[in-house]
Amino acid sequence: MPEPSVPPALPAPPTPPVPLSALLADEDLGLRLIAGPTAPDPPIHWAHVSEMADPYPYLLGGELLLTAGLHIPEAAGSKSDTDTDADTYFDVYVARIVAGGGSALGFGVAPVHDRVPRALVAACDAQGLPLVEVPPRTTFSGVARAVWQLMAEARLAELRRVTEAQQSLAAAASRPDPVPSVLRRLAQRVGGRAVLYGPDGTEIAAAGRETGAHGALAALAAVVRADPGPASAADTTAGIHLAAYALGPGRGFTLGVATPERTSGDHTIASVASVLLTLLTGEHQSGSGAARSSALVRLLLGAAPETVAPLLGGGGSGGERWAVLHARLQAPDGPAPDPVAASALATAFGSPLVDIDGDVVRVLLPADREVTPQPGWTCGVSAPAGPREWPAADVQAARALARARATRSPLIRHGERPALSDLVPEADAAAHARTLLAPIAATPALVETLRTWLSLHGSWDRTAVALAVHRNTVRQRIARCAALLATDLDDPDVRMELWFALKQE
Repeated sequence: MPEPSVPPALPAPPTPPVPLSALLADEDLGLRLIAGPTAPDPPIHWAHVSEMADPYPYLLGGELLLTAGLHIPEAAGSKSDTDTDADTYFDVYVARIVAGGGSALGFGVAPVHDRVPRALVAACDAQGLPLVEVPPRTTFSGVARAVWQLMAEARLAELRRVTEAQQSLAAAASRPDPVPSVLRRLAQRVGGRAVLYGPDGTEIAAAGRETGAHGALAALAAVVRADPGPASAADTTAGIHLAAYALGPGRGFTLGVATPERTSGDHTIASVASVLLTLLTGEHQSGSGAARSSALVRLLLGAAPETVAPLLGGGGSGGERWAVLHARLQAPDGPAPDPVAASALATAFGSPLVDIDGDVVRVLLPADREVTPQPGWTCGVSAPAGPREWPAADVQAARALARARATRSPLIRHGERPALSDLVPEADAAAHARTLLAPIAATPALVETLRTWLSLHGSWDRTAVALAVHRNTVRQRIARCAALLATDLDDPDVRMELWFALKQE
């Protein structure tokens, strides 16, 4: 028989392995370990039945190989347990299993043999292969079924662990100190150490217990940082499992993780952490997050909006002209937009300046940015405005959104052409508007209902949709307006004059 050779490395299955001790603890199986080491606990990836004298060609690695001993030659089986020929046969047989990567051997007592050959026990002890006695009442299919059941339970537990870790990492990323929080939570979840390295290789932050592989982990991170190819790499040193992840192409930040053990779940958890850290370090690296923070601080401290706007980035507009966009999800009974949906909408328009206000998402974007309808959203866009006119643009966007919802249009823009008010001095127009609207000015609901009703050509139903009220409420408010203003709202001249006055607000 040819000498055993090392088989090519094969990928382990995605399902977590079953420790042999879990099978031995199953009283229904009645398995008994009679040879081989008791520690470490060998992992079982699958169960395989074979009566081949040389099982090596059929092994993938990690098997619990089950046999009833049909392959044992009569000469070897009939000789005494101390016979040299028997020793030689079992030595070679066990060596081939070890060379094939088998994790353990299960020998069925019955129907061929009434006990496990002592020469086989000795060979397994000598070569460190766990040998399990399978009692007559236990079938090989029952053992295989137990392996798969335990693997399914382990897979479910691993999925639950990964899901819980993802949730905890996301919560950590929302804390005031997101980067250290994510590293701490990652280190806890994988039971090791997590380190964030900067573009120059310096350790920016770290969490978890020291593993003694500080230098090796830093070296692996340097390899990932210098290699434009793979986004991650793994290695093992002194029994410590190392992994490094590049945080975004070309940015230089890397995440290093060192753990005493390594599972597919650990890799998934670390990958989630690397995505979160990519976003967090992206803000730091690009400077856009700091610029927006500076803009907010300056506004709060009284700086003029026009001096702050350039910090927000304005594309080709140079920060001088902006537009405000209001958007709502089209599903009337659907949930309010969440931060993920709002961020996705803002990303579609190329702006990071997004805010959720109840059911409405507001986006501030440079005026030269193209605005197109977005699937699932109803949008209203203001006219281009300078920073000092942002509040007025916000009102314009709100009214455009209301009109879009009422007319079931995916997108409506506030008009930019010259209006009638441009022909009248601003002070005179404002004075006329105040006088004309004085009877209803103290009741904002009446003013807004009248404005919306006129903009929608007197449609009760569309006005009700735009204001999110019942159509009878609209009728009552319009009737109240007509009474207080002492005018006929069916007269087109009256409507035109009132619309002119409302435009001055």
